[in-house]
Amino acid sequence: MQKNKPTFSGSDVKKYFLKKNLKKDLPSSIVVFLVALPLCLGIAFASGAPLFAGLIAGIVGGTVVASISGSQLSVSGPAAGLTVIVLGAIAQLGSYQIFLLAVVLAGIFQMVLGLIKAGTIGNYFPSSVIEGMLAAIGLTLILKQLPHALGVDSDFPGDEGFFQKDNENTFSAITSALNHVSLAAIVISVLSIAVLIFWPRFKKLSIVPAPLLVVILGVAGSLIFAGTEYQLRTDQIVSIPVVNGFGEFLGLFTMPDFSALGNPKVYLVAATIAAVASLETLLSIEAVDKIDPIKRVSPTNRELVAQGIGNITSGMLGGIPMTSVIVRSSANVNAGGRTKMSAIFHGGWLLLSLLFIPQIINMIPLSCLAAVLLVTGYKLTRISLFKHMYHKGWDQFVPFVVTIVAVLLSDLLIGVGIGMAVSIFYLLRTNMRNPFFYKIQDEGDKKNLRIKLAEEVSFLNKAAIQVVLTNIPKETNVIIDGSNSRYIDPDVLETIFNYKHNAYTKGIIVTLENIQKHYTVPKLTNKIVEEINN
Repeated sequence: MQKNKPTFSGSDVKKYFLKKNLKKDLPSSIVVFLVALPLCLGIAFASGAPLFAGLIAGIVGGTVVASISGSQLSVSGPAAGLTVIVLGAIAQLGSYQIFLLAVVLAGIFQMVLGLIKAGTIGNYFPSSVIEGMLAAIGLTLILKQLPHALGVDSDFPGDEGFFQKDNENTFSAITSALNHVSLAAIVISVLSIAVLIFWPRFKKLSIVPAPLLVVILGVAGSLIFAGTEYQLRTDQIVSIPVVNGFGEFLGLFTMPDFSALGNPKVYLVAATIAAVASLETLLSIEAVDKIDPIKRVSPTNRELVAQGIGNITSGMLGGIPMTSVIVRSSANVNAGGRTKMSAIFHGGWLLLSLLFIPQIINMIPLSCLAAVLLVTGYKLTRISLFKHMYHKGWDQFVPFVVTIVAVLLSDLLIGVGIGMAVSIFYLLRTNMRNPFFYKIQDEGDKKNLRIKLAEEVSFLNKAAIQVVLTNIPKETNVIIDGSNSRYIDPDVLETIFNYKHNAYTKGIIVTLENIQKHYTVPKLTNKIVEEINN
């Protein structure tokens, strides 16, 4: 007799995958926590906000935003791209409490953007630009973290801009660091990189995350060098606020000043934060989906709603604004994260570290955390990516390279904007070259020219079609066939009808086949969705 096969309910399957993913998400959350901690503090410091405000944004980004978001790998927190805006806004509004009101309003604006489905803008970022942005972030991480790995850098961790607040730029900071290296920092960073590369190769030992081992070695290294001439300085070590008791912890929170609701400047700042934060989030989400091993697609409108709720929460608690951040998200992917539990756990680790182990956290050298980001950067800007983009053709490779250079020499948003402009140029160039197909047949002394229009003929094709029609020789029979066309732009239709009207003066007979006098844009997507729902 055959034994009855065991049956599994849906909840059993869910528990199995939760347990399976937890083995990857838990170690990954520790990596993201270690990366996020100095970035939260550094960005808050550069923004002119209390250090605790950066930690609040990181905790809320991990616990609140990740719980609501539809993205499985995105990690949210304070972003370097907002530092200039935050610094200027606090000075402009004259009070940090009034600025917090602007953060809350920015969150409301983001929720509205998500509800009106503005997140679909993220679907229009060209792949070549997103790939270029990822590679540029990788190179930026390498170049920006090298000084921290060498132990000499007055710039805050997490800075992505070319020009730094310490009057250096990305390249001059490396030169300065090479002239004033710290032996302890170099030893710790080199050993850390070696562990990050070789430790995962030992399958049985890799149950302990390599970045966690790096931190342990870093703390041990700083203790070994303590008391010697090579001892690490305080600015070469992580420094988080030390909270003595729960009462003091509660005293760190700050409420917004709602009496400033009548101040028009608050709304202008809020709109600026909402626009920049939403754009950075959409770019980050698109990039994370690119490097997701499972190739999941994140719902962008839901992400904007999640970010809005996150910024409302952060502002209400006294935190700075946040976005989905590609550095933390890519660290999550490279550490093996599988679901949003990794981001949620990382938010919990930030909170617990602040409450229970601030003294231990304040022993971690920045050089070992720089090593984690250096390896992450290398994985983002691998040589194989450049080869892959080159083989795709110049229309993909040129925007890819331009985006990289532009991001490196400016910042994320400006660089992506320049990359988009170059990508649009190639898009227009391609569209102008492919508005129709043609076929020439000889019939005695006359030539028959059949021009078959493409499926979509936009105003971008007008110039190309007009040039072809103008150069058709006299005494030619011309057939313009629109049987394949679902849409022809009114400007193109006007050009075609005007040409037919005037062509007889050149002895040219024009016949129009299947060309309507007016076309409406087909709403194919909505039709498909309606049919599926029915």
